[in-house]
Amino acid sequence: MAIPASLANQLALPVIGSPLFIISNPDLVIAQCKAGVVGSFPSLNARPIEQLDEWLNRITEELADARRADPVAKIAPFAVNLIVHKSNVRIEQDLALCVKHKVPIVITSLGARPEVNDAIHSYGGIVLHDIINIVFAHKALEKGADGLIAVSAGAGGHAGVLSPFALISEIREFFDGPLALSGAISTGRQILAAQAMGADFAYIGSAFIATHEARAPDTYKDMIVASAAKDIVYSSLFTGVHGNYLSPSVAAAGMDPNNLPDGDKATMSFQSGEGSKAKAWKDVWGSGQGIGAIKARTSAADYIARLKREYAEANAQLAVSASNFSAVG
Repeated sequence: MAIPASLANQLALPVIGSPLFIISNPDLVIAQCKAGVVGSFPSLNARPIEQLDEWLNRITEELADARRADPVAKIAPFAVNLIVHKSNVRIEQDLALCVKHKVPIVITSLGARPEVNDAIHSYGGIVLHDIINIVFAHKALEKGADGLIAVSAGAGGHAGVLSPFALISEIREFFDGPLALSGAISTGRQILAAQAMGADFAYIGSAFIATHEARAPDTYKDMIVASAAKDIVYSSLFTGVHGNYLSPSVAAAGMDPNNLPDGDKATMSFQSGEGSKAKAWKDVWGSGQGIGAIKARTSAADYIARLKREYAEANAQLAVSASNFSAVG
């Protein structure tokens, strides 16, 4: 599997922190990168547009300073998420700023456009496109994406419905490039499992909501810690596209989580919920099914340190298990 050297040589753990709408900010991204995993944020989190320029300046400079201070440290590159959908009126401006700052990794979602990929490739950046099925995977690659993010069942936000086993297996039949897996991943053991299935990276989002650096209300962070898979509801109401949300936040917004009408994809908006006054992601909070493993609020660095320990322990345990089966054979 062709992992770009620019990625592999800078990572302490095969993890990409997913861009969390409204929540991801420079503090979180910088903390993630300094701990050795790719940090990312949606460009639309920086409002107004002038703030995006400021954020990119700050992230680039602080990571450069960190690398100069410790040349042997594993300090990961960062990524910016561009929502390539007609409802995003800022796409051209945001893309121009990504080119200006030579953003190392761009994550595209909700649409694939060759001209966006060409712009990122013009300075040597790479594009990862998130997909929920094989049809979208083929389209993304045909339009020039360098890698894929397989968003499987159980992922936070706009998740798919396919099992990660099925999705990864089918992608690997025709694509051997960079591949990340999203879907209820929140432990080091699950990172190793993603690699065993054929992914290069684990794509982790919901667990980072409960970190100190995340720009989320304390009540949101506490709900992540207190909740588990049983508390997740899958609905298209809030943006017109199916996604996973915390059912307690749906109830707090005055709706029945077990009786939600469908939304209209034609009116997709990242500002308000179709058919309700509740706003996604401001009032109704997104989350994946893997939050049962999140037991406390902590710093991003401490959480990533935990992932590293769990990943190393899982590797050691798997080696023992594999040797036992080899001896039996």
